[in-house]
Amino acid sequence: MYINWEGGFLLRAVLIIGTFLLFFTSSFAVRNAHAEEPDPYKERMKLYKKVETVTQIPWYYLAAIDQYERSIRQVRKDLPKPDSVIGIYFRPEEWAGLTNPNSEEESPAVIQFFNGMGVDGNGDGKASLKSDEDVLYAFAHYLLSYGVDPDNIKIGLWNYYHRDKTVGIIAGKAKIYRHFGRLNLDTQVFPVPIRSNHSYRSTWGDARGWGGRRIHEGTDIFAGYGVPVRATNYGIIEMKGWNKFGGWRIGIRDINNTYHYFAHLSGFAKDLKVGQIVEPGMVIGGVGSSGYGPPGTSGKFPPHLHYGMYKDNGITEWSFDPYPHLAKWKRIERINIRKK
Repeated sequence: MYINWEGGFLLRAVLIIGTFLLFFTSSFAVRNAHAEEPDPYKERMKLYKKVETVTQIPWYYLAAIDQYERSIRQVRKDLPKPDSVIGIYFRPEEWAGLTNPNSEEESPAVIQFFNGMGVDGNGDGKASLKSDEDVLYAFAHYLLSYGVDPDNIKIGLWNYYHRDKTVGIIAGKAKIYRHFGRLNLDTQVFPVPIRSNHSYRSTWGDARGWGGRRIHEGTDIFAGYGVPVRATNYGIIEMKGWNKFGGWRIGIRDINNTYHYFAHLSGFAKDLKVGQIVEPGMVIGGVGSSGYGPPGTSGKFPPHLHYGMYKDNGITEWSFDPYPHLAKWKRIERINIRKK
């Protein structure tokens, strides 16, 4: 049997080169696709700035409202999950007008006739719930009827949400965004230095008897007296002071609408005050054993940090287990330290 070695060699060479070119072009296409993936932070900021230019509503208030609504939609079952750049949600009947027989109406003139909130923000002649620019402009247009200064914006927010806590949370977020001048504020760290001598385990939900039957709403991190306690997220201090259960304690609200509770502290960092903006790693106090009595009571248990996390959904607030988050933050912080 005759075998054409030269032809076989050429065929194999062509197949190898073709496979290589296919792999190379596919890899390049994948890398190029990743490089061109939209950055949601940049897209949001672009929209905030554009609407600010038109309405004079400060971009950081628009960002705070958008992030607040995005956060509550993530945890509410009666609201659809956010699936676009802007997280603000209008119910179709509110957008088109409560008495409008067509809840999918997109004509700005008809919507205005029925006193709906929908407006044309991008100039295409339609007021569409599917348009991020229309949705953001609609909320800014609503606020504009009250004014562009912080006090009037807060009045507008109260008349929209009818909840003091929501107005306070949005105002806090606006303050954070204005301070840092950017939207990407999602970094977290472990609440005590990871190189310190400490231990912790999942204790959320355990029974507690002091002060009445209740569950343990947090994770206890045992460490030496005075070990620095750090802010875990970008946020704003909502509460600072004494509680007979928690002793000296601090409450911080982060940008994702989660409240972080630090209790049993030995004391506070100097000049720390309510309304102050914090960032990950900032020392806010020290590990202690305060609490379970009147102000100044200490030493009834070994020094430790009680760390709790609470989520607000626009209606109520509840505790959830911080242990998985603590473990994740510690792991990521270790990796980042090794990289340095």
